[in-house]
Amino acid sequence: MCRLVINEMNHMECNNMFGEVFRYPNRAEWSVITKRPHIDTTQLANTVKTVLDDVKQHGDEAVIRYEEQFDHVRLHTLEVSEQEMEEAAQAVSPQLKEAIELAAHNISQFHAAQQRLHIEKVETCQGVVCWQKCIPIEKVGLYIPGGTAPLFSTVLMLAIPARIAQCREIVLCTPPGKDGKVNPAILMAAKIAGVSRIFKAGGVQAIGAMAYGTHTIPKVYKIFGPGNQYVMAAKQQVSLHEVAIDMPAGPSEVCVIADETSNPVFVAADLLSQAEHGIDSQVLFITSAETMLEKVVEQLAQQLSRLPRKDIAARALANSRFVVVKDTHEAMELSNAYAPEHLIIATADYEELASEVINAGSVFLGSYACESAGDYASGTNHTLPTHGYAKAYSGVNLDSYIRKVTFQHLTKEGISQIGPAVVAMAESEQLEAHAEAMRVRLNCSKEE
Repeated sequence: MCRLVINEMNHMECNNMFGEVFRYPNRAEWSVITKRPHIDTTQLANTVKTVLDDVKQHGDEAVIRYEEQFDHVRLHTLEVSEQEMEEAAQAVSPQLKEAIELAAHNISQFHAAQQRLHIEKVETCQGVVCWQKCIPIEKVGLYIPGGTAPLFSTVLMLAIPARIAQCREIVLCTPPGKDGKVNPAILMAAKIAGVSRIFKAGGVQAIGAMAYGTHTIPKVYKIFGPGNQYVMAAKQQVSLHEVAIDMPAGPSEVCVIADETSNPVFVAADLLSQAEHGIDSQVLFITSAETMLEKVVEQLAQQLSRLPRKDIAARALANSRFVVVKDTHEAMELSNAYAPEHLIIATADYEELASEVINAGSVFLGSYACESAGDYASGTNHTLPTHGYAKAYSGVNLDSYIRKVTFQHLTKEGISQIGPAVVAMAESEQLEAHAEAMRVRLNCSKEE
């Protein structure tokens, strides 16, 4: 393991800017490469609990109070009005509206294709028929961060599949600006995506309001959406007792796999597009070509200097990792061990490597498939598992908004087929009432 050095002149600059380089690491080093930063959340959890308890007890009054404390805005009402929606429609440029509509169309196309229009009934044995029914979650809550980067694209990603799934009520909470208004692009996206009601509430207080319900903000059954560490801690706390959540989450991350044929300009741009998310963003670059490593680092230095958010991106890159491996198949093994939120395979053999993907949130194949495409307008969802949770969780999809309820119907013949087995198993587990529930039916069918 060594620090990245291009030449003696800029040794210190690269040392601080572009993180660590691992050249042909052995398997023992993989645990270091794939390790995420650990954050002590003890104090954070206590703060979150205090806010949640206050919102649970005092409802709207607590939400308004915390909006003034944390978002520095004094609100008289929490719900966005029709007049505000009309004002937002006028404030959004025609070009941005067209872009949002294009993205909405593609996201709708992709998620509509996930619908299961018919689920077959299965006769497991004679007289025993089982099947599933897909039922939408009635009330869902969407959390959309605001602040310096209002994520109106996330409105589309969360609300469109909810609408396609036919959730009865789609509630959205987002922090307002200091002027008491919600970003116009967020409101425009919400209108296009089919959101039912929109509320001016951010942070922990918004999560608490949707989890517990207040006089104004309805209680929902499942909460979706990204946020800072306080929001994520709040989601995890309320999920223990009150509501379901989409998935656990941490800082956003990308893994890029490259070979000697990759375009270093594209690769560097992909790494930077992730790094600019925040100082805690994760960047992992894996290549089978040492020469590509040098070219990418050179491009990073050039492109970084031109970014408005270069300070944020530079701090994220300082914690990044660059790895040289023997071939692209080893690169895939390392990627699977890391389980990235976003995986970009920018190699000549990307089709072959795609079949080797086991753990990833969303995969981008070939030189032209940049993460930005999936973040905005290709159609796939950008709400994805981070922090290694891609080993066990899927990204948001249509099934995220649906419950699958099982049904079964048994006839007398079905009872005779499985009844003795049910009785034997229940008796073995010493659950006599279970056994008797089947026995009385067996006896009745024999008498008839």
